[in-house]
Amino acid sequence: VNTWAAFAGTDDNAVVDGDFAVTEDELQPVMRSLLKDKINIVAIHQHMTHEEPRIMFFHYWGRGRAKDLANAVKGGFLVGGLLKVSSPLP
Repeated sequence: VNTWAAFAGTDDNAVVDGDFAVTEDELQPVMRSLLKDKINIVAIHQHMTHEEPRIMFFHYWGRGRAKDLANAVKGGFLVGGLLKVSSPLP
């Protein structure tokens, strides 16, 4: 699992835009985690052919409190199989 995220706005009214790179097996669980937290999935695609394991990319976008958005993205990491996520959030 890998991602980047760009935040804009204020603490109480922010937007997040970014993407995840996941294996095929991680795709549905990570997307479901984001969707549950009101993060929209806007595109699913691939950059490579014949790679093993298959890597899928998806773009996401959300609006809300900055901390809630950050926690939603962090939740995608946790569902994706990472046991610990480095984050400035407590």
